[in-house]
Amino acid sequence: MTSRRTKTRILAGAAVLGSVSALATPASAAAGSHSGRAQGGAVVSVEQAADLTAEEVSGELRGKIDSSQVRYGVTAYRVTYRTTDSAGSPTTASQLVALPKNKARHLSTVSWLHGTTVYRKDVASENPKSNDRLAALLFASTGRAVSAPDYVGLGSGEGFHPYGDPRATVAASVDGLRAARTVAHRNGRELKRKVQVSGFSQGGPATMLVGRALQQESADPYFRLGVLAPVSGPYNLSAFEAAAADDKIAKSGIYLAYFVTAWNKMYGLYASPGDVFRSPYDRKVEGLFDGHHTAGQIVSELPAASKDLFTEDFLNKIRKPEGVLKDKLRPMDNTCDWRPNVPVEIFHGRGDKDVDFSHAAYCASQLTRNGAARRLTDVGDYDHNGSVRQALPRIVRFFDESAKTD
Repeated sequence: MTSRRTKTRILAGAAVLGSVSALATPASAAAGSHSGRAQGGAVVSVEQAADLTAEEVSGELRGKIDSSQVRYGVTAYRVTYRTTDSAGSPTTASQLVALPKNKARHLSTVSWLHGTTVYRKDVASENPKSNDRLAALLFASTGRAVSAPDYVGLGSGEGFHPYGDPRATVAASVDGLRAARTVAHRNGRELKRKVQVSGFSQGGPATMLVGRALQQESADPYFRLGVLAPVSGPYNLSAFEAAAADDKIAKSGIYLAYFVTAWNKMYGLYASPGDVFRSPYDRKVEGLFDGHHTAGQIVSELPAASKDLFTEDFLNKIRKPEGVLKDKLRPMDNTCDWRPNVPVEIFHGRGDKDVDFSHAAYCASQLTRNGAARRLTDVGDYDHNGSVRQALPRIVRFFDESAKTD
């Protein structure tokens, strides 16, 4: 049953990720397409989601995120736009677009990519108290325009969320930028071409995927990559899911169940839930991950440990993936395996029991092997959700620092 409010967000991140067509000018809804996808980024609807003074923004952040960098009030919009799903078929997605209440006509552009979310209303466009709404408010209050996509299948978007699919993640994010450009243009503002990309948990690998697409200059004729700041992401997804199978991470069974049910919809991992899940959970797992159940509701129905939720035979398949599972995991093990030509800072918290430090080190190692300059920053002894709240003010400073050398 749908809960209208969610008080817990224990799944705020971990697994992954996201084609694109062209919005050639902000005034045209869709002036071209790539790979046959027309109208990616075309705006379907816009409604105001928040209108806050600088003092009110500080109030929203108080006790959660350092508000000392807040300079402006923020107007935020709930925007529905056209994009494509994991199969490349046309669909709609939603996002939060946040604009600063200042006099600047030309605004720096931020793409904020969120972490694991099971309940479709627990996203920036819908939940005013979510970390992702707070992140968007912080960035916008420093004078930036923010596109915070809900991804496909969350928020008011159609269909299911293709959790961990690279194509759908990139599509929703880049098309979200196009839609944000249109919204800004309608408000007499222009978005700068270089995009400051950041994201948490699932949004960490998403940051690297979107960054690579923007740098290759094939994703969009206007936007270019400006800077990368991923936070607490599972950059080696094979290792993350194997650790979940071995119950070596917090909430392992829940993370793994979300991953498995979503990937089964996309890639056909099993013929029957009974092949994967132990009784009696095999009769309820798929229904719980329908986007209309909160994290709290799911946790109350399922065991936290993978060994209690999954059959041992299936856990062995996760530990040593073969066939389609192995093939689909490979891109998500290599989201950092390229050479960004922009500043990169990877943030993590050493107290994170959901996505441990080894993933940040793995990403940094891949970047170094490709000759990329990067910084690796430990924000302190904080848990998963705590790490992003500590990282956000540091990301603002990193964006400011990078802009000075741009």
